[in-house]
Amino acid sequence: MISGVGVSVSESCPCFIVPITNYSLCFSFFFCDIVTALPIASLFPYLYFMVKDFNIAKTEEDISSYAGYVGSAYMLGRASTSILWGMIADRYGRKPVVIIGIISVIIFNTLFGLCTSFWMAVTMRFVLGGLNGLLGPMKAYSSEIFREEYQALGQSTVAAAWGVGLVFGPALGGYLAQPVQKYPNIFPKDSFWDKFPYFLPCFIVSAMAFVVAISCIWLPETLHNHKVSTNKIEALENGTNEDEKNKTIQKDESLLKNWPLMSSIIVYCVFAIHDVAFAEIFSLWAESPRRLGGLNFGTNDVGNILAVSGVGIIMFQLGLYQSVQKICGPIVLARIAGVLSIPILQSFPFMTMLSGFTLYISIYSASILKNLLIEIISTGLFILQNKAVDQHQRGVANGLCITAMSACKVIGPAGGGAILTWSQKRMDASFLPGPHLVFFVLNVIEGLALLLTFKPFLIERKPPSEQLR
Repeated sequence: MISGVGVSVSESCPCFIVPITNYSLCFSFFFCDIVTALPIASLFPYLYFMVKDFNIAKTEEDISSYAGYVGSAYMLGRASTSILWGMIADRYGRKPVVIIGIISVIIFNTLFGLCTSFWMAVTMRFVLGGLNGLLGPMKAYSSEIFREEYQALGQSTVAAAWGVGLVFGPALGGYLAQPVQKYPNIFPKDSFWDKFPYFLPCFIVSAMAFVVAISCIWLPETLHNHKVSTNKIEALENGTNEDEKNKTIQKDESLLKNWPLMSSIIVYCVFAIHDVAFAEIFSLWAESPRRLGGLNFGTNDVGNILAVSGVGIIMFQLGLYQSVQKICGPIVLARIAGVLSIPILQSFPFMTMLSGFTLYISIYSASILKNLLIEIISTGLFILQNKAVDQHQRGVANGLCITAMSACKVIGPAGGGAILTWSQKRMDASFLPGPHLVFFVLNVIEGLALLLTFKPFLIERKPPSEQLR
């Protein structure tokens, strides 16, 4: 029994047993994942204005392209180191990697808020991404700490936290960026906050990360469960034939030949391009002027929309997802979510024809549904990925997944920003004018990912108990 968390180790299974009534670990995972997601998305509402202040864009239409490069720098850094962090997590433990990742948020996210040039901002985002190897180990953690019947709860906790971070992050950035303009009674003009108008949201995120880093002291380590797999190989060496031993060792070394794993990673990567592109495009599009097909919203407006979306994600993922997933299964549920996403996504550019109360009802409803469907898909694919490998390989497997996902997410912000810029330069086109084009491209990516969720491409690995029969 691990003191303080009420968790015990099962002798028959290398996973922890967590009673369904014990949510203490869920909350620990929840806040660890939130602090790694917040730096990714908290800059989206103010990135347009930050790049504008750098005075690097020659025209207003070019701002979105440069904003995309800043957003992509984080993912490029993470893609270059995720497999390394996965190997470290499998060798030295999940907990050290988690703590190092959170400390990197404390330092480099704070420095990002002090950036005064475009290239300084790109560098800080790249270094932050390279040192933040937290997501892979946390995904492995959630599959190791929960028994088989609670895997959906563990993975939905990770996905919910990730989704909330990607939604509340922009809300936080929207409320706290440019505080001198929004809260002049608290933040006086010509003060530190006026010189660095985007420091406050970065500082708040880093402060939250500092608190979470301290709480990580009490997180249990699950690396010792590798001994189970080691003992199995030793038993094979001592009491079984050579063919069985070679088969087991080959199984341990063949992640790239593990099609259930690789197919789920590929599908997840295609969805990831869509998801991160949508997250950035939504904020940039909503804040663009009406003459460029946007809604002319301020950072507060975007923050309000995304904050409400975050509440919806928490309520569904932690309250209803496990029950719905038991009925449909993760793959079928992801397909349903993908189908529903397409008409919702294409409705956004038509909202520029609305105003007042009707506009706000429409944009809030569409945003809540769209972000919720994104997290449903991600959760289902998280479950498939962790089921596809044995426990002692999950650090490297998740590192491989995060590397591939991050490489694809480099494409998302940069490509999304470039396409948005192009679409805003063709407002008078006869076919897919203005923002209709960029949302259509997002739907094409979503449709491709949806097709890949069907057999024979996507295959779900059978549980180990069935494989032994």
